[in-house]
Amino acid sequence: MEKNTLDQIQYEEAVKKVKKLKGFYNHALVYVVINIMVIIANVQNYDPGESFFQFKTFMTAFLRGIGLFAHAMGTFVPYLILGKDWEARKIKELMEKEQNVNKWE
Repeated sequence: MEKNTLDQIQYEEAVKKVKKLKGFYNHALVYVVINIMVIIANVQNYDPGESFFQFKTFMTAFLRGIGLFAHAMGTFVPYLILGKDWEARKIKELMEKEQNVNKWE
């Protein structure tokens, strides 16, 4: 297997990981900003003496938090479970199999 090919594939995988991380960080930033605005809007509509700690105050943050949690799982869990070098090992394995198949044709 050519070193340049493996290097190119590893580079492309690194680019994909960085894009996934950037997407998650953007999602997290939007989550924080939007939820601060929603909580402020909810508090401004309270009657005098009404408690801040109500489900309706944090309902949007909770529901959007489920989506953010799912995004985090998709971004970080594969590396935690399979290991950070799993993708490189799997790519190398598949390329070697492909080379062996092409040898006999």
